[in-house]
Amino acid sequence: MSAQARRVAVVGDCPLLSSGVAHLVDGADGLAFAFAARSADEAAGVLRRGDIVLVDLQLSPVCLAEVVGRLAADGGSVLVLCSARDHHAVSTLRAGARGCVSRHADVGELLAAIRLVADGRSYVSAELAVRPDTEPSCHVTDRERQILELVAHGETDHAIAVRLGISEHTVHSHLDRLRDKIGSRRRADLTRFALTHDLIPAVSWTG
Repeated sequence: MSAQARRVAVVGDCPLLSSGVAHLVDGADGLAFAFAARSADEAAGVLRRGDIVLVDLQLSPVCLAEVVGRLAADGGSVLVLCSARDHHAVSTLRAGARGCVSRHADVGELLAAIRLVADGRSYVSAELAVRPDTEPSCHVTDRERQILELVAHGETDHAIAVRLGISEHTVHSHLDRLRDKIGSRRRADLTRFALTHDLIPAVSWTG
C-alpha cells in the first residue's frame, strides 16, 4: 500500500459487496482497500483516523445512525449506501456521515463520492436529495445560502470572496454567524446542515 494512498474500508453485511469494493478500490489511483467488517465493533480494532468507511448495513434508521456516529467518532470519514425509500439520508448525515450514495449508483459515481469524501468534502446522490420534515430552526439569508453552497463544493474563504465579489473579511463574518447558528465550527458540519435542511442542491460530481 502506498504511503500516499487513502485507505477505504467497508462495514457491511454483504460479503459480495465487500469483495467488489476491494477490487474496485485496489484498481483506482490513490486509493487502497483497508479491511472489511460486519459491524462497528469489529471495525473498532482496525479503523484508523482518516479512513474512508463505506457503510452498507440493513438496519433501522436509529440503529444505522448509531453505527455511523460511532465510526465517525473513531475518526472514520463515513459514506453510507442507501436507497430513497429507506429515508436514511437525513439521520445518517446528522449522525456524522460525510455523504450518502444511492445503491443504484454506478462505479464512476461511487469512486467520485469516495474521492470527494477523501478530500474532506461531502456528497449526496441526486436521487437521495434530502427533503426534511421541518424548516431549519434558524433563519439563513440568501447570501449565507450562497456561501454554504460554495463551502459544500470545497471552496476556500478566499475563493468564495472572489466568486461573490466581496471581501474575505465579509466571508469570515458570514461564516462566523452561520457557525453560531448551528453551534459548530467545522466546515463539514456547515455542509451537513445545509444538505439536511435542503438549503442547497445535493452536492454533485463531475465524471
